[in-house]
Amino acid sequence: EEDSTNSFICVLKKMKEVRLMEKVVEETEEAFMERMETLAEQWRDLHARRAQLKAHVVTSGTTVKENERLRTQALKKAKEEKEENSKKESELLRARRELEALRKKHQKLSKKLLKYSLFKKYLENVVENSQFRDIDDIISYYKALLRTRKDLLQYQWWQRQLLEQGKGLQQQLRAEKEAEMCQCRNDLVQLKESFDQAQSDIQQW
Repeated sequence: EEDSTNSFICVLKKMKEVRLMEKVVEETEEAFMERMETLAEQWRDLHARRAQLKAHVVTSGTTVKENERLRTQALKKAKEEKEENSKKESELLRARRELEALRKKHQKLSKKLLKYSLFKKYLENVVENSQFRDIDDIISYYKALLRTRKDLLQYQWWQRQLLEQGKGLQQQLRAEKEAEMCQCRNDLVQLKESFDQAQSDIQQW
């Protein structure tokens, strides 16, 4: 009976151990399942992050290409703007030089105007004391006198040219006449010699 009791106690202990082991196994399985779910979730997250990373890499590559294109365009535009600015600076420098030249010319003209102011007053006095109505009439009359003087000088020049041509023709005619007279003298000398020779021949005959 004691052996039966001990065996029964041992069985109970074993059963208790089995239940404890089953509970541990069950808890272990639950923990394992939770761990597997956690790993699966992490794996899904990892795949999602890898997909996001790939998309980001593609987007980054596209962005890099776009940035490079924009950088190239910006450099090209900067170069064009630099050339345009250089051109504008050259034009501005040329305009400044022209402006300086115009200022100097204006100063010279202003000085001349001061000099001619006395002459203008003189012309105004002339207009007041003459038959001219205004200064423009005097200037027109002066220009007409200049044209007349130019025409007279041209006429005198043509006269001198004609006189020189006439003298040349006269000298040429004189030379031709002198040459003809010289030829006539030579012909007369030859005729006289021929006549003398004929007379001599007649006397011999």
